[in-house]
Amino acid sequence: MNLAVFASGRGSNFLAILTAIDSGLLPARVTLLLSNKSDVGAIEAARGRGIPTLHLSQTMFDSEDAFADRMIAELAAHRADLIALAGYLKRIPRRVVAMYCNRIVNIHPALLPAFGGPGMFGHHVHEAVLASGVSTSGATVHLVDEEYDRGPILLQKTVPVLPDDTAETLAARVLTVEHEIFPLALKAFAEGRVRVEGRTARIE
Repeated sequence: MNLAVFASGRGSNFLAILTAIDSGLLPARVTLLLSNKSDVGAIEAARGRGIPTLHLSQTMFDSEDAFADRMIAELAAHRADLIALAGYLKRIPRRVVAMYCNRIVNIHPALLPAFGGPGMFGHHVHEAVLASGVSTSGATVHLVDEEYDRGPILLQKTVPVLPDDTAETLAARVLTVEHEIFPLALKAFAEGRVRVEGRTARIE
């Protein structure tokens, strides 16, 4: 399976994917690392591994159509079978979502459908979890559709919310779980074990 990874930050989930590939857990190869930023850790990590990188942002184009055209062309050129959003903080153009229907996967640092939607990323998620008073959080791998964090859920794993947690300590605990379940979901795709029926998805 050829995998295109999109990332906006330091790339810890990207590194978890590479570790899973290196260990033989994930039968895939990363053919492209795309970022909306030019100077982030994910790009540096990809370059260090000889993985093709691309800085591509909506602000570089006059329209979403032009942006989508370039993204689609790059995905085709790198023969991407699946797109993994590993901390990618921008909306995917609608035409790309349609073209890669049920082939775009995101990792979210909470138990969706709770604590998702516009603005719910990074520390904002963990602050909202703590403010709510819930005793459990976790991570979710889901398919991407045209609404933020509303696509069918593939995998979830929980972590406890401790009485003395801060957003930072909770984030660290959730990140460990992200690194565990994201490669497992990608492995299921590579092995043809993902089934999508309407608004639901499952791993066989």
